[in-house]
Amino acid sequence: MPVAASAIYFLNLRGDVLINRTYRDDVGGNMVDAFRTHIMQTKELGNCPVRQIGGCSFVYMRISNVYIVIVVSSNANVACGFKFVVEAVALFKSYFGGAFDEDAIRNNFVLIYELLDEIMDFGYPQNLSPEILKLYITQEGVRSPFSSKPKDKPVPNATLQVTGAVGWRREGLAYKKNEVFLDIVESVNLLMSSKGNVLRCDVTGKVLMKCFLSGMPDLKLGLNDKIGLEKESEMKSRPAKSGKTIELDDVTFHQCVNLTRFNSEKTVSFVPPDGEFELMKYRITEGVNLPFRVLPTIKELGRTRMEVNVKVKSVFGAKMFALGVVVKIPVPKQTAKTNFQVTTGRAKYNPSIDCLVWK
Repeated sequence: MPVAASAIYFLNLRGDVLINRTYRDDVGGNMVDAFRTHIMQTKELGNCPVRQIGGCSFVYMRISNVYIVIVVSSNANVACGFKFVVEAVALFKSYFGGAFDEDAIRNNFVLIYELLDEIMDFGYPQNLSPEILKLYITQEGVRSPFSSKPKDKPVPNATLQVTGAVGWRREGLAYKKNEVFLDIVESVNLLMSSKGNVLRCDVTGKVLMKCFLSGMPDLKLGLNDKIGLEKESEMKSRPAKSGKTIELDDVTFHQCVNLTRFNSEKTVSFVPPDGEFELMKYRITEGVNLPFRVLPTIKELGRTRMEVNVKVKSVFGAKMFALGVVVKIPVPKQTAKTNFQVTTGRAKYNPSIDCLVWK
């Protein structure tokens, strides 16, 4: 279920209403007083971003020195509400020159009311894309004097951008040199027992792209995932490939990806946005090859001394290399003196985090 917001309020740190918009008549106009009395004055703002008072739910988030509060009277999708707030703030920043605070709101009352009418209809989120909204809301906001962001130029074909399937890319793009850059950034999370057994291991990764292409290109990206290759072998009546495959547990795509085609052909087909964007996120829990092995040995020498011996071994191939390797060894808070002997790199004791940092 979408947000179905009854009202949205913008408050300063004192709880004063800067601007508000009511979308439904199922809540009273004094609901913000309940938020101010039961949440702001009781100093419970940091405990939980969702509170229920008097049959209404308050979904709120602090951005700079402004609280954005969404009042919901039904059982709504809270994650969608927070996503709406984040996208709305990005929209306001694009109009205000990169600033969003109390002063920016006070200087742009008329523009904010116009945007609130467009981005939400009867409590349901609508179009929040700055590129599309700037096609027909051409009023310029009062920019912060500290903002150096250049003014965005409007692009043609507003109707096609709003109603078409490719709202994230405008027409008429032309480059002398067509280029595509792709980066894969992965993070390995590992929990190991004291005996060296792996208790939990997973990899979270994302595919980052930077596209400078002319026209409306249709790109395809193939994955060597296990499910896709097995399905392909069944369709072509041949045994599955025995090469290196990965089993993706869950995948999240950018809105430009054709999900129907991915479900049927296991091919990532998309018309990319212009510039930098995140194409997909994924998670892997099976068949993870660890890049390092850490072998610690701890000896207690009496009641006031301890000796720590840490060995780090690389598991990856000889043709690969690692940069910026840092090992943090926690020590007791009462540590007064430390001595180091390292075979490579350098080490130091950081008392603020109670760790020996070996780079």
